[in-house]
Amino acid sequence: MNLLERMQKINSKMTPPKPKIEGYIVRLIGMTIEARGLEVAIGDNCQIILSEDTGIEAEVVGFAGDSIFLMPLQPVEGLVAGARVVPLGAAREVPVGDGLLGRVINGVGEPLDSLGPLDIEKRVSLSGKAINPLDRYPISEPLNVGIRAINALLTVGKGQRIGLFAGSGVGKSVLLGMMTRSTDADITVVGLIGERGREVKEFIELNLGKEGLAKAVVVASPADDSPLMRLRASQLCTRIAEYYREQGKSVLLLVDSLTRYAQAQREIALAIGEPPATKGYPPSVFSKLPKLVERAGNDATGKGSITAFYTVLTEGDDQQDPIADAARAILDGHIVLSRTLAEQGHYPAIDIEASISRAMPQIVDEQHLLAAMRFRQLVSKYSQNEDLISIGAYVPGSDADTDTAIASMPTMKKFLQQGLREGINLRESRQWLYTALQPVEPVVANTVAPQ
Repeated sequence: MNLLERMQKINSKMTPPKPKIEGYIVRLIGMTIEARGLEVAIGDNCQIILSEDTGIEAEVVGFAGDSIFLMPLQPVEGLVAGARVVPLGAAREVPVGDGLLGRVINGVGEPLDSLGPLDIEKRVSLSGKAINPLDRYPISEPLNVGIRAINALLTVGKGQRIGLFAGSGVGKSVLLGMMTRSTDADITVVGLIGERGREVKEFIELNLGKEGLAKAVVVASPADDSPLMRLRASQLCTRIAEYYREQGKSVLLLVDSLTRYAQAQREIALAIGEPPATKGYPPSVFSKLPKLVERAGNDATGKGSITAFYTVLTEGDDQQDPIADAARAILDGHIVLSRTLAEQGHYPAIDIEASISRAMPQIVDEQHLLAAMRFRQLVSKYSQNEDLISIGAYVPGSDADTDTAIASMPTMKKFLQQGLREGINLRESRQWLYTALQPVEPVVANTVAPQ
């Protein structure tokens, strides 16, 4: 310890704690509260005093000169100019532990269900500790998610991060519920970010059910919550998953949706004056996405893992949406849900041609990989010639692969579809795949020798 460090240590013992300096509200524009007189840092929490019994919790999100910009967690009804602002220090700690299983909480860890207070084991900081990328255990083991098409054709590995790309109303919430009920993961953490309040209850009661909820933690922040609450809910479900990973658990993290997380950050950034860049999204949105996603994955020991599915809303089914494009670049694969298939009553509406799992070649054997490639080739062949086939213009015998695809298509369509309460494990999924690819005699047109 050098002289400067010794003097600082002595002074810290002699100097009394620095008193908290209160501030006051000077302006409210939209969702942004401007205060002065505070000595706080970015990310600190403050309490805005409305009366002796009521207050609003807010977070420091920016500053300019002597002005501090705050973003509230609750509605700001009753706020007046000159209201006192009391600094609370760093962001509040959040609850973790097995007492959260089967519970539904909001973005700050408060219960939303009617099951009484949480049985808290401990509290931790909302920001988890980053893992050195060179220390991460490689993805080497498949994870059963209960969906035949995903298990066989888009095999997911423990610690993988997958995007679920879909427009509205094509069955992404139903698919997430099927995964939650059927997965082999030890714990499931579900983040419902920016959903309609009605959909939150329906997902828990209909899609998740008692069976799925028993080993799950649900973090819900509906669309009418403040953008800061939606942002924190996304971070909280990730932090809870990290806690279970630290206990050596295999965790399935489902975040619905990554787009709502990005939109919440956009609202905050625009409110404090950050200029928009790509289609109305400020640069901070694209810097925060990888910070959230990179927290999932395997730990350094190989015992704990977070396998994450992030839903990405494609507005108007546009796969080139800025958030969709950014998500594809930072995720380990993507599953695309097709509106055309959904309109045909084909569920789950997975577009196999447009979907890919980047980790699959490392976690399945060669026979499985070749079978999945052959299946995709036949689906692609049929798709390329579908218009000709539907109007009867395709001539059998023109192409052997197309003939095989036509003969195999009824079996392959049956393979790709699955009942809502039907769970298929990895072994069964592989067997279904091999059965669907068994040789089928293609139909060849009869040829007549010229006279």
